[in-house]
Amino acid sequence: MTDTTAAAANRERVAADDVGGVAADRLRSFVERIERLEEEKKGIADDIKDVYAEAKGTGFEPKVLRRVISLRKRDKEERQEEEELLELYKAALGME
Repeated sequence: MTDTTAAAANRERVAADDVGGVAADRLRSFVERIERLEEEKKGIADDIKDVYAEAKGTGFEPKVLRRVISLRKRDKEERQEEEELLELYKAALGME
């Protein structure tokens, strides 16, 4: 292949990979990575669902477990503030 022929072939390959200013290989790579991660996420979500079902089967309440897990994600001050507001709202509504 001569230099001119090689350059022309290279330009054609680049043109095929770069469609409308979008690098097709790079785009495909992102899409495939996202798809793999979505599959992993679904698998993890299914595993979490199974753990909640197992906990329920042993007598724990999944709704309360979800609340406990949510609370553990927050720091102590944030939890206390929320609890104080909840108590205030309940008192205002006569729920105490």
